[in-house]
Amino acid sequence: MKVKNYMLEEVKVWLDDERKAPPGYIHFTNVSDLKKFYKKNHNKIDKMSLDHDLGDNVPTGYDFMLWLEEMIFYDIFQNMPKIKVHSANPIGKKKMLQSIKSLEKRK
Repeated sequence: MKVKNYMLEEVKVWLDDERKAPPGYIHFTNVSDLKKFYKKNHNKIDKMSLDHDLGDNVPTGYDFMLWLEEMIFYDIFQNMPKIKVHSANPIGKKKMLQSIKSLEKRK
């Protein structure tokens, strides 16, 4: 996925393979593209809304959260955006919310 350089102060990110992003959100359908974008723009991202299930046999929104936890734990990224989970998968959503809670304790 090609994503142009964003000169905005705040960026909103949407991760979902099926649902359309709300207006004003940058839409990602897979974890790989989101990680690449996050690495380059982490200091500009203000809000994220993540889905858990992104297709068969591909990384999930929870996989992204595990990666983000590791990056923040090792101080590769210092700030954390506001993160919401919009997944319909109750178990996946619960795991993602626990990950967010863990990250909030590090603030």
